[in-house]
Amino acid sequence: MPTWSDTLPLIFMAVMGLSLLAYVILDGYDLGVGMLLPLGSDAQKDTMIHSIGPFWDANETWLVLGVGVLLVAFPKAHGLILQALYLPVAVMLIGLVLRGVAFDFRVKAPLPWKPFWNRTFFVGSLMAASAQGWMLGSYITGFDLGGLGWAFSLGIALTLPAVYVMLGAGWLIMKTEGDLQQRSLHWARRALWPMALALLAISAATPLVNPAVIAKWFGLPQVVALLPIPLVCAAAFFAVRWVVTRPALVAAGYGWLVFANIVLICVMAFIGLAYSILPDIVMGRLTVWEAAAATESLMVIFIGTAITLPVIVAYTVFMYRVFWGKARALTYG
Repeated sequence: MPTWSDTLPLIFMAVMGLSLLAYVILDGYDLGVGMLLPLGSDAQKDTMIHSIGPFWDANETWLVLGVGVLLVAFPKAHGLILQALYLPVAVMLIGLVLRGVAFDFRVKAPLPWKPFWNRTFFVGSLMAASAQGWMLGSYITGFDLGGLGWAFSLGIALTLPAVYVMLGAGWLIMKTEGDLQQRSLHWARRALWPMALALLAISAATPLVNPAVIAKWFGLPQVVALLPIPLVCAAAFFAVRWVVTRPALVAAGYGWLVFANIVLICVMAFIGLAYSILPDIVMGRLTVWEAAAATESLMVIFIGTAITLPVIVAYTVFMYRVFWGKARALTYG
């Protein structure tokens, strides 16, 4: 029977993982909207920003929670991970700061400066998304500094923005109407295949950069048990393609299927990544139990997390309920 001291680190690993998954999905779509911003007209840019206005800042709460759990529950891993990722973390934070500044200044600055702040919002979104992709790639390779590790990290740095662009396009399809919605469908059609090909390439390369993944995925009976993950991803991809190539479905109110199925692909990818990593927290270097703080410390942190996590979930649900509906130029439905 597992003891409480064995179970607590797994609970915190789950909380951290779910927090980062929530961040990737929730902040991912508003980063995607930021990267799509240059493609809209001036009026459409305002609607695009308004579609994420009530949500984007609160979405980053999940990143704070995930990194906070890493810091207090897994101090050994925190030091190792952030030491290896110091530069991309700095780039991500600069990007997030640029987004925050641009979000406010594009409204308050004199009109001639508005295009500058729109471009700044785009640059900040691209910097944050690419830095997060680089961090994920480095993490999967166990912070390999060789040529293959660098190439893999670069591949993820290009792949994750593509996923965010699809999330952003799906969000705009769901939240907007008229010409902007039709443009968002066009953006989704153009981004769909590049996203799929990039994800396939990264999935094929992962066993090459981390041989431990081969035994976990391609042995028997694992390969049969894990088959639903790629099958669900494939089904979700073709569901997205089916919707974005049929504007009549979107006009009939089924545009939400695009966003929902991209989210499903993200969830399946997360499950696959979690399976590949566990029981390590740093692949091949530290297990969850080796990196965890003392059981007594984890108990104190557990009480705080048990209070904080439901509050964040409740606030997030409440916020999305209040501001749900179509985004328009100056108001929300």
